[in-house]
Amino acid sequence: MFTRRIPLQRLFSSHCAVMGSKVLREPAEIAQLYRDQCRFPALCRADVGPVVTSRYGGQYCNIYTEWTQRDLERTESVKFCRQYIVFHDETSVVYSGPSGNCTEIKGELLSVDSPSGDMKAVLRESSIKGEDKHFLEIWHKNRKLKCLNLTTLNKHGKVYEDDQFGCMVWSHSETHLLYVAEKKRPKTESYFQGLETGVLADEEDGIKTDKKEEAVLGHQFEYYEDWGEALVNKSSPVLCVLDIEGSNITVLEGIPTDISPGQAFWSPNDTGLVFVGWWSEPFRLGLKYCSNRRSALFHVDLASGKCEQLSCNSSSVCSPRLSPDLCRIAYLESGVFGPHQQCSRLCVFDWYTKQTSVVVDVVQRAREDGFTGIYSSMLSPRCWSSDSQRVLISCAQRSRKDLLVVDTSSREVTSLTSESQEGSWSLLNIHRDLMVVSCSSPNRPPDLRVGFLPAKGSEKQVSWVTLEDTQAQEDISWQTLNFRPEQDNSQYPGLDFDAVLLKPKETPEGSKLPLIVMPHGGPHSVLVTEWVLSTAVLCKMGFGVLLVNYRGSLGFGQDNIYSLPGNIGTQDVRDVQLAVDGVLKRGEFDEQKIAVMGGSHGGFLACHLIGQYPEFYKACVARNPVTNLASMIGSTDIPDWCMVEAGYEYNTDIQTEPATLEQMLNKSPIKHVSKVKAPVLLMLGEDDKRVPSKQGIEYYRALKALQVPVRLLWYPGNNHALSKVDAESDGFVNAALWVTQHLSL
Repeated sequence: MFTRRIPLQRLFSSHCAVMGSKVLREPAEIAQLYRDQCRFPALCRADVGPVVTSRYGGQYCNIYTEWTQRDLERTESVKFCRQYIVFHDETSVVYSGPSGNCTEIKGELLSVDSPSGDMKAVLRESSIKGEDKHFLEIWHKNRKLKCLNLTTLNKHGKVYEDDQFGCMVWSHSETHLLYVAEKKRPKTESYFQGLETGVLADEEDGIKTDKKEEAVLGHQFEYYEDWGEALVNKSSPVLCVLDIEGSNITVLEGIPTDISPGQAFWSPNDTGLVFVGWWSEPFRLGLKYCSNRRSALFHVDLASGKCEQLSCNSSSVCSPRLSPDLCRIAYLESGVFGPHQQCSRLCVFDWYTKQTSVVVDVVQRAREDGFTGIYSSMLSPRCWSSDSQRVLISCAQRSRKDLLVVDTSSREVTSLTSESQEGSWSLLNIHRDLMVVSCSSPNRPPDLRVGFLPAKGSEKQVSWVTLEDTQAQEDISWQTLNFRPEQDNSQYPGLDFDAVLLKPKETPEGSKLPLIVMPHGGPHSVLVTEWVLSTAVLCKMGFGVLLVNYRGSLGFGQDNIYSLPGNIGTQDVRDVQLAVDGVLKRGEFDEQKIAVMGGSHGGFLACHLIGQYPEFYKACVARNPVTNLASMIGSTDIPDWCMVEAGYEYNTDIQTEPATLEQMLNKSPIKHVSKVKAPVLLMLGEDDKRVPSKQGIEYYRALKALQVPVRLLWYPGNNHALSKVDAESDGFVNAALWVTQHLSL
């Protein structure tokens, strides 16, 4: 039985950063507060080593973890590792603790232990004489066995290290290694190469007749499509296999040329490879954060080279995971086109019967037991129970991320964490039923916990053991609020939504707090009750922060998602305003000191709100905002997004009609720019392919012409996320100062 409970309020006590009724407003104070909160690292990976029986009869295993932390002095995100030892019996942890101190990881792009734990493969990037080179290292226990210079070997282009295509997987026999790289491109030369003397290079008395690689003339400026935002220069991935003993690298052939392979692993018995293939014709669309691209599960036989499609033609699949008994493959499946993020199906493919079953289907509305569906674009590297019967998934359930167990036989879904008082849970790994998870809340940075998955029917009896604890920020309180719009969606009536409210724990009697409203981007995304650096710092500065999961957000059912396309600029805007008005009725916040911040579609909403409610908001901060859908459609890597969210079906071979462009314009913030009064701070990434910077510049120029106070921050080398440490930190402090200045704090 799946049950869940969203506590209305969780409050913690301590001193508050608010001085009297004042908010921190000095740049040095804000920067120091931000620096202090940067000390909390984020968990990004956990691996469970093989179970070892000690000479005293007990069992133990090592847990390897990787963390990331912002280093403001080096202006980079550093990655470090730490190991832990866990003594246990078959069902419970007996003792656990750290094994050594943290060690920074430098140059590692990918790493993976072999199934036995005896060997480790590392992809390392190193700069030699100013040129970045890739090296593939094979380690055995305490020594390096091999180091291959992949750049010099020139079998392929750069190795993919991203989580969309990238993988590095040992064969079950530990004799071969699989990875994904960019296809080798032909050497090119100018038509005029060697013409200085009036003859072509190959005609120079046979001097160059022994060239190792024949050059293609006149193709050095050939355009290669890539897969868009955050996948720049990733165009044509290929599967590569390294023979460990012979040090031979084979680039697999036989995969259709219109298929881009990724997320690959070895089939049972190491006779072939299973992978996800994305169709690249008639042209590539942005793939990052877009789980609606046509793709399928494939198998290529290594002996014959035959490539076979395992799943249907008309859906989008991702994240295939082989069961421990090597008999079944679990994967996620979504619809093609439509909203970029949707409720997914959990499918299981039987390797021997070749039959596929839908274990968990799309959920239109929350079920009676509270389950709202699966909202995840990536399963844990290991997600199966040891008996190969259950699959674990961490995903949003309304405004909280829960840890779910799916019984593939009975198809029952059970939550391990719904009754927890914590915020949100993320599964990092599970091995032999030992789960490794991360848990955080809006006022508590991520910690590291382990626990054994109980037997079927007893899932709620998990006993968690904390390996790395973090202290709650007791000067921050938070709660989840629910809203039901009076103005219903006629096609999808009866929907509701949530908002998460953070505020300083203690407020001086008689004073009211300023409020910052933050709608999320996407628009099909969700802000869950987890630790976020920026919101915690703003709260410590003395602001209330309202995170709004308007209708269209993930985690509330497929109907909720489908209710928004065609209604952007109206339904989402009204939902945000409804949430703000509802919070103001509590009497804790100053109605004259309301600001709005948002990025991407959140920036779209921020600009809409200051245009549709010009007297209400006193300041606005927008990061890479969508401001004009009609002008964006021809320059973004996701033109289908503009069509779908405006309410139209997308087809690659249909030209946009003038009437459609008119509707896109009418739904855009630029339509209301003449009414804007609030000062606007814009932050734009120079390399943004998702919402090209011209969107922000168009809005900037319109505000300048209207003499509305506006400032534009330009971040070279940054894409849509503005996530480089120098850009992120600079953007935060400037945003905080902009808001404090224009709210007259």
